[in-house]
Amino acid sequence: MHQQANISHLQSISQLARLLELPAPLHPLITLVDYNNISIERFPKGQKVSLDFYKISFKPTFKGHIKYGQGYYDFEEGGLAFLKPNQVVFSPEEKESYEGIALYFHPDFIRNYPLASTINHYGFFAYDVSEALFLSAKEKEIISGLFTSIAGELANNIDLFSQDVLVSQIELLLNYSNRFYNRQFITRKAVNHEIITALEELLNDYFEGEKGLKTGLPSVKYISEELKLSQRYLSDMLSSLTGKNTQQYIQNAIIEKAKEKLSTTTLSVSQIAYQLGFEHSQSLSKLFKSKTSLSPLEFRHSFN
Repeated sequence: MHQQANISHLQSISQLARLLELPAPLHPLITLVDYNNISIERFPKGQKVSLDFYKISFKPTFKGHIKYGQGYYDFEEGGLAFLKPNQVVFSPEEKESYEGIALYFHPDFIRNYPLASTINHYGFFAYDVSEALFLSAKEKEIISGLFTSIAGELANNIDLFSQDVLVSQIELLLNYSNRFYNRQFITRKAVNHEIITALEELLNDYFEGEKGLKTGLPSVKYISEELKLSQRYLSDMLSSLTGKNTQQYIQNAIIEKAKEKLSTTTLSVSQIAYQLGFEHSQSLSKLFKSKTSLSPLEFRHSFN
């Protein structure tokens, strides 16, 4: 492990094992770590950490709460959190954060498999750790079984089929996680409704305050930061519940605001475009027609 700009950087599974004072891993590119058997004194509190490999954390009996968006929610059912290579995170302050099991695997482990190109499709690797996957009792049982299977395979002597089996098990774990995240978006309606309401208010305030004149169109990055959610989590949540990702949601809000101004004011199309944040009125016209099949002027004339 080396430090760069106050970031502890782990480049290999072997380095991780040495840091945790564990025996050398049975496989150099993949390992399971049971944090219940490790002293948290091995971790400097509040230290920035970057890994060159993937991490999937499973907390089957975590007690307490975890930050979720702008609030805190019970995490008693257990859950999963995901980390992709080169993400910088802070090592937690709380002892409870080190409970559970973590699967680590290097990108080279899946390099010659289809998973190497499809793993980016699993958007939850880009979520913040605070946007963990909450598991029901039945889901926890399934995930626990998968971790047990992976542990069993890692304990076997390595043969020609070991890597094939482990990669298949990882892919199965990711596919179940996809299913469970989609369920979470649907079942946590109260939380997600609050997020969508906050998003609508944020966009309305943006346009009513004519912020577009100064800062341009509202970006996905701006919206996500204001809502204190990762860009990918917000987009996946919106897609699951509304059928629109964040960019599409913003565009719809732009169109609705443009319709309002076209039908209730005498502002020119150019004036409306600049108020909304477009650099060129043609850009508004193009977007408007793609969404409504009418030009802004045709839409205005339909009210006369």
